[in-house]
Amino acid sequence: MSNVKILWVDDEIDLLKPHFLFLETKGYQLIAATNGYDAIEDLEENPDIDIIFLDESMPGMTGLETLPKLKAVNPNVPIVMITKNAAENIMEEAIGAQITDYLIKPVNPNQILLTLKKVVDNKRLVREKTSSGYQQDFRKIFMQINSGLNFDEWVSVYKEIVAWELKIDHSNSLNMADILSSQKSEANASFSKFITKNYENWHLGPKEDRPTMSHEVMRESVFPNMVEGVPTVMLLLDNLRYDQWKVIEPIIAERFRVIKEDTFCSILPTTTQYSRNAIFAGMLPAEIERYHKEYWKNDVEDGGKNNFEDKLLDIQVKKAFRNKEIKMDYFKVTSVRKAKQLNDNVLNYLDNDLTVIVYNFIDMLSHARTEMEVLKELAGDEKAYRSLTKSWFLHSPLWSALQKISEKKIRLIIATDHGTIRVNKPSKIVGDRDTTTNLRYKAGRNLRYEQRDVLAIKKPNNVGLPTPNISSTFVFAKEDMYFLYPNNYTKFLNYFRNTFQHGGISLEEMICPVVVLDSKV
Repeated sequence: MSNVKILWVDDEIDLLKPHFLFLETKGYQLIAATNGYDAIEDLEENPDIDIIFLDESMPGMTGLETLPKLKAVNPNVPIVMITKNAAENIMEEAIGAQITDYLIKPVNPNQILLTLKKVVDNKRLVREKTSSGYQQDFRKIFMQINSGLNFDEWVSVYKEIVAWELKIDHSNSLNMADILSSQKSEANASFSKFITKNYENWHLGPKEDRPTMSHEVMRESVFPNMVEGVPTVMLLLDNLRYDQWKVIEPIIAERFRVIKEDTFCSILPTTTQYSRNAIFAGMLPAEIERYHKEYWKNDVEDGGKNNFEDKLLDIQVKKAFRNKEIKMDYFKVTSVRKAKQLNDNVLNYLDNDLTVIVYNFIDMLSHARTEMEVLKELAGDEKAYRSLTKSWFLHSPLWSALQKISEKKIRLIIATDHGTIRVNKPSKIVGDRDTTTNLRYKAGRNLRYEQRDVLAIKKPNNVGLPTPNISSTFVFAKEDMYFLYPNNYTKFLNYFRNTFQHGGISLEEMICPVVVLDSKV
C-alpha cells in the first residue's frame, strides 16, 4: 500500500528505526515526533496524515494528554495508542477519547502492518474482496438467469443480486456497481419473458403450478402464523421492496427475532389498488367486483380505490375463522398525525388477536421523489433510495411504536403489497381519454403499443382482473419501461426518466417479502 502517511509519536523514536525501514519498504511514508508538542505541530503542517501511532507513556505531555489536542486539530484521523500495559483505567480513558485501536509494547512490525491493514486499508480491502467475490459469482448468476428458472429459482437469483447490491453499497465499489446494475437489467429482461410466458397459465391452471400470490398472503402467510394467546401485529409497508426490507432488517433485529422470511408474487398490476385490495379481500380483483361490488372501483371511476380495505379484511377474517371469535383492529397511516396517533396508542392494540397496520410512507416517498427535485437528488439511485428508507425508518414514529410493543410478547408479520422499479426506457402508447394514467400499466380500449415492450392481456378475466368495457385490454410494461403518449413526448420523457414507478413486470415490483418475527422478551 503506497501513499499512506503515518505520524509516529514516541520519545524513544531511535529504537523504532527497524520498524520504519520495514514500513517504508511496504510503501508507507513516515513522520517521526519525539513528544506531544511536535506531534501537534506535525499534524497541523500535514493535514494529509492518514494515521497516528501514539506512545502513551511519554515524559512531559503524556500520550493521553496529547490525544485530545491531536483530535482538536483533526477529529477524523485514526489514532492507535501504544502502551506498556493494558491497565483498565488507562484504556478506558483512551477509548473514551476515541482511539481507534491500541497495541501493547513491545510491538513487532507485523503487528503494525496488521493494524494498518485493519484501520487504513480496511475499506480498500473490503472493496477488493467484494469485487473479487462478485466477479466469481458473475458467471454463475449469468448462467442462472438464462437457464429457464421457475419462480422459486427466480426468487433465489433476485435475493443473490440484492445481497451483492448491499455488499457493493458497503464497499463503495463503483465499477462493480455498474456491472451489477447491467446484470440486474439482464435478469429483469429474462424475468419479464418468464412472466409473459407463465402469468396467464398460473391463473387458469392448478394452484401447485404457481407461487403464492397477493390474494393468498393472508391465508397462507399470516393466519397460519398466528399463535394462540399471543397478539399478532401485521405491518404492511406499502411499496417496500425486498432490498429495502434488507436494509431495515438489522434495525428491527435489535428488538425482534426473524422466525421465517418468505416471499410472494404480487399480482398484476403491481399497484396498491389491485394488489393490496387483493391481499385484504383474499380475492382477485375480478372476484371483489363480482361479490362485493360496493367495495370496488375501477380505474376510471371517481373516488378512492382503497377505501374499503378494513371491510374486505373483516370479511376474510370471519370466513377464515368461522368457528372462532377473532378480536381485530385495522389502522392505516397516511399522515404525520396518523403516525403520531399510532405511536401514542400502539400498546392498546395488544389486546387484540390480530392488528393490521398499513403504513404508507414509502409509497409517498416514491411519488414525492417524482415531483420534488430535492428528493430526486437525495434518492438519485437504488443505493440512495435504500439509504433514505433506512434513515426514515430509524427516526420514524413507526420504529418508536415497534420498540414499544417489542417489550411485550408479540408476533410481528412484516409484508408489503408490491415494490417499485427505477424506470429508464420510454415506450410509446396510444389510447383514448378513458385509458388509465399509470406509467407502468394501461387499461383501456383500442390501445396501440410496442408489442415487444409489454405483456398484453386481452381477456382480463383470465387473470382475475375486472373488465370495465367489453373490449378492455390491460398492458403491462416489462423491465424498466415507462409508457408515454406521442404528444408532449419529449417533455415527459425527461420528467419521468429515472423515477421510481410501479404497476408493471420486474423482479423489484413482483417479488415481495413477507417476514414472521417474534419479540425477544
